Amino acid sequence: MKFSEFGLSPEIMEGIDAMGYEQATPVQQQVLPLILNGRDVLASAQTGTGKTAAFVLPIIHKIITEPHDTNSINALIIVPTRELAIQIAQNIEGMSYFTNVSAIAVYGGGDGDLFTVEKKALSKGVDIAICTPGRFIAHLNMGYVKLNGLKYLVLDEADRMLDMGFMGDIQKIISFLPKQRQNLLFSATMPPKIKELANKLLHQPEYVNIAISKPAEKIVQKAFICFEEQKPAIIKWLLETSRYRLAIVFCSKKENVRTLTRILQKAGLKANEIHSNLEQLEREKVLLDYKNTKFNILVATDILSRGVDIDIIDLVINYDVPHDGEDYVHRIGRTARAEADGTAYTLVSPREQRKFAGIEKLIEKDVEKAAFPAEFGEAPAYNPQKRNDGNRNFKSRPKQHPHNKPKDGGGKAPVKHNYKPKPPRNNQPPKVQ
Repeated sequence: MKFSEFGLSPEIMEGIDAMGYEQATPVQQQVLPLILNGRDVLASAQTGTGKTAAFVLPIIHKIITEPHDTNSINALIIVPTRELAIQIAQNIEGMSYFTNVSAIAVYGGGDGDLFTVEKKALSKGVDIAICTPGRFIAHLNMGYVKLNGLKYLVLDEADRMLDMGFMGDIQKIISFLPKQRQNLLFSATMPPKIKELANKLLHQPEYVNIAISKPAEKIVQKAFICFEEQKPAIIKWLLETSRYRLAIVFCSKKENVRTLTRILQKAGLKANEIHSNLEQLEREKVLLDYKNTKFNILVATDILSRGVDIDIIDLVINYDVPHDGEDYVHRIGRTARAEADGTAYTLVSPREQRKFAGIEKLIEKDVEKAAFPAEFGEAPAYNPQKRNDGNRNFKSRPKQHPHNKPKDGGGKAPVKHNYKPKPPRNNQPPKVQ
């Protein structure tokens, strides 16, 4: 399914498009309609399957399309760690960029100024609060947190919270909440304690179980650790020096698809493009010509990562690291079909390293880091723990728009809150600074 099929508001669709999303992952396809229909959900889904968007998108949609108390927290997301709170807040910032929805991450470890910002948001009202249990209870104990209008409660990575000893904290938080609300519980595993919590928390829930598939063993996976500006040259070099019948190059953004296609065509390579801006008949014609080998390199968005079964594709290149582990598996799964062999390369810039390390963890495989050709100059070290930009001169780069931030934010560096007082809901998008 495409995100356009869920009936989400135009403002949300604009944010989704800006972030480069087109196709929904399996967990999004199953969970998103249930939440939109007001059902409680118990979902077994790992990090990397796209579960954050599965619950964030319908909540944002409901907040901007249904009456809500502007002087209260509307949605509360409880998470086990500071890093996950920041990551979800960054995702919300991108998805809601063209709406008036406000959000704040509330977590321990900051200074007094951060606590003051959190207090202001929680006492005056914020649409979405993403909180670690201990920090949120510290605010609750002071008596100013406005919860009377809360409609949505999300427990993310619930099994991890229980492992960290947060069961008592979760029960205390729940005791402060209105009885009438929609409850969403996400957990990678379903031990007895999670089922016990679900029985107490959820009302006639829908159960969704998403087990991520693993790449076929016959796919040779390699990664090039490089700077962002080196990527077009590396792609061109790979396509000129590799042996293949058909190749696909995946990009997360349509702009990159168009730009890269022009570069490859100018280099004399037989390349064409496919993305959602093309009419259906145009896409069908491009795909038919590709199958008939009228050209042998197809540059595509994730519109082609699912449902395309061509046996002679033997090379897949990820121009960028996919948004989710599920997307990675589907992208590289276009090769090595029907018992054939295949190769998949992924280009990883410094700011994508944390995301790629998360994919490696999800597929339970350390992808081989290919030797970097000397002709392209120096290459960055592979250090996923270090937060970084994709370019060599990253310190001098201008501030990014929120919808272009890497999805898997986190790390130990202090993070500035993005909370601002909510403007009146007049259906006008905020001005871009």
